[in-house]
Amino acid sequence: MQKNSTSQEQNPEYEVEIPSRDELLDAVKNRLKPLSFEEIIQFFKLTDVRQHVGVKRRLRAMERDGQLIYTKANAYGLPERMSLIKGRVIGHKDGFGFCRPEAGGDDLYLSQQQMYSVLHGDRVLVQELKRDSKGRREGRIVRVIEERASAIVGRFFVEHNMGVVVPDDHRIQQDILIPDEHRNGARQGQIVVVELIHRPNRRTSPIGRVAEILGEHMAPGMEIEIAIREHDIPTDWDNETTRYVEALAEEVPTEAYEGRVDLRQLNLVTIDGEDSRDFDDAVYAESNDSGWTLWVAIADVSYYVRPNTSLDKDALARGNSVYFPNYVVPMLPEKLSNGLCSLNPNVDRLCMVAQMEIDQGGKLIGSKFYPAVMCSKARLTYAQVAKFLDGDVKTRQQLEGVSSNLLTLQQLYKALKKSRQQRHAIEFETTETRFVFNAQRKIEQIEPVYRNQAHMIIEECMIMANVATAKLIEQDEQWGALFRIHEAPSEERLQGFRTFLKDFGLTLAGADAPSPADYSAVLQQIAGRDDAELIQTMLLRSMQQAVYSPDNQGHFGLALESYAHFTSPIRRYPDLILHRAIKAILKQQEGVSPALEGAWMYPHEQLEQLGEHCSMTERRADDATRQVDEWLKCEYMQDHVGSEFSGVISAVTSFGLFVRIDGMQIDGLVHISRLDNDYYQYDNERHMLRGESTGRVYRLGDKAMIRVCGVNLDERKIDLELLSAESPSGEKRLAERGANKSDPSKRKNSKAKKGKGKGKAKSGKIKSKQTKSKQRSKRG
Repeated sequence: MQKNSTSQEQNPEYEVEIPSRDELLDAVKNRLKPLSFEEIIQFFKLTDVRQHVGVKRRLRAMERDGQLIYTKANAYGLPERMSLIKGRVIGHKDGFGFCRPEAGGDDLYLSQQQMYSVLHGDRVLVQELKRDSKGRREGRIVRVIEERASAIVGRFFVEHNMGVVVPDDHRIQQDILIPDEHRNGARQGQIVVVELIHRPNRRTSPIGRVAEILGEHMAPGMEIEIAIREHDIPTDWDNETTRYVEALAEEVPTEAYEGRVDLRQLNLVTIDGEDSRDFDDAVYAESNDSGWTLWVAIADVSYYVRPNTSLDKDALARGNSVYFPNYVVPMLPEKLSNGLCSLNPNVDRLCMVAQMEIDQGGKLIGSKFYPAVMCSKARLTYAQVAKFLDGDVKTRQQLEGVSSNLLTLQQLYKALKKSRQQRHAIEFETTETRFVFNAQRKIEQIEPVYRNQAHMIIEECMIMANVATAKLIEQDEQWGALFRIHEAPSEERLQGFRTFLKDFGLTLAGADAPSPADYSAVLQQIAGRDDAELIQTMLLRSMQQAVYSPDNQGHFGLALESYAHFTSPIRRYPDLILHRAIKAILKQQEGVSPALEGAWMYPHEQLEQLGEHCSMTERRADDATRQVDEWLKCEYMQDHVGSEFSGVISAVTSFGLFVRIDGMQIDGLVHISRLDNDYYQYDNERHMLRGESTGRVYRLGDKAMIRVCGVNLDERKIDLELLSAESPSGEKRLAERGANKSDPSKRKNSKAKKGKGKGKAKSGKIKSKQTKSKQRSKRG
């Protein structure tokens, strides 16, 4: 977990009593002008020299955290009363950037000159200046209050006898100078990790030292090494953690069985992907007169990972496991994640059980939780179970021992699905892809992954367990954990989605507050349409991101009043928090038991911090895996330059069209300069480009045939040429490209026209970028 400076320094160990941060802030707030150090000492009547030293340290810490500003008059003032805004720098590949305010609101534009002295990821104080020509708020950097924590990864080059590292993250536009004595043996073109010695300013470039050499540019797995470091994903275990894990036995200790319900005779099974190695959950169901009893057994991670231990701190720092193609950065050491905590078949394992009563309509009518010991009867895959349910004779013979359980789970699933449809949960059917590697870890193909009924059975069982757990936590205000909340779409996103739907002849009901039922109605309308996947993607983009919070606000997408994450404590820290809270509740209700070791109840303030941290680590994992996917897709497309593919226009911008290639979920750019000869007007609300003279339209959702023109692996970009396009209904958007090639004079005249006036500046800017890109590619 990232250290919170405020909480860490609120009550450090001082020999004498000094004012708290809140008291110091109140003192400054209540004065009409900033307070000097002497005035603060007099205000609090501090006479001991040790108090003076302590207050000075605390003021410096508050200044560092951006709570106070030390002015030229040697006084401490409030940033908000000086029109200063705290925020995070977001760099842009074109050299300018933005400051994202911590308090929310619109980003502030930072010019290229302002970005010279800061780096992407820095936490800064910014003064708002004015609105620029585009109506954006513009800012001026006042001070860096916290330097970016993430490592800088890039390629090492030697130019004019000077070492230079070109950052892989193109949001960092400053090349880093590496003196000879700090090269650490790095060779031309290698990927390295850099530590800064001197930060950049308006006159000088940053200077650094090579801290680590990752290897050659195109080495297998290099994309993962880069992503791990750029996104600051922890990979090392503390020494104390390593010693603790090494001392653990391979089997469940005898003393751990005491006080647990024995479920070893129950036909619990795990159902996971073929390449899964950590098994969090096992399921079993029985039918009865009123409906079903469902057992969801989850690995009892809290027994092994005790609060505030070294192992717990390491797990919290990671927040979750990160799943890259063929590689995992686990939240827990492998001995636990794949061993003692994993519900492997035919071995005893400790678990926490949600035992639920479900009526014939798929509604939860009762539940209870308890620690247990179990023995999984089979490790099944989704493909296996799907074959079984489809009636495959051979598979049915192989799974005869658990067939009754699987058939009961199928019947239960049908009831749960019907209940889900009745509450109008939004059901997304997105297509995911899988990389197929050869022995040299080069991609042989990218293939789509489809969900089958086995996926859906497990999903519904897990949702039911998560709902039951959330209801348990809600029963008493003194019990706290993290809910998984998903708020309704914002007004801005709602308006944008409605505008998009209008052009497709669709409407979203619900006025200013559409319900999940209204969104589900849209999905029903587009079922079977050629553009269904695109419309569903835009619907998904209009949604808020789900986060963790101690304050329950419901789950909009699932149409649930209460929801929490209980089912994956091996790979998600919020689930571990919830398990500890359940044990604390049971301990309060039933008394002390060895089976409830690991019980812990968190105060609300700490849960707020944990919610923010776990939401951050989840986004971090998503960003890192997305970066690796983009790299691998570009690497794959390098072997397909010149090839032609079908696709759909997935985004429209002022500078061109993005086309998503069918079956591979790969996006490439058709730059506006590669479209047919015309001047194109960009319509942001209707997501389209329209030619001024021809009236030709290219819009979101159009089918397209494209040719791959080039791939820039460093920038993770794929350049495409549009061969033909048509509307989803089949209306042609343009003729074959060959017709244009027959008249080169028109192309020449078109370029001349674009070089005049305003267009000339844009053209020159594009040219300078291409030159820089070529220079970098020559280095390697």
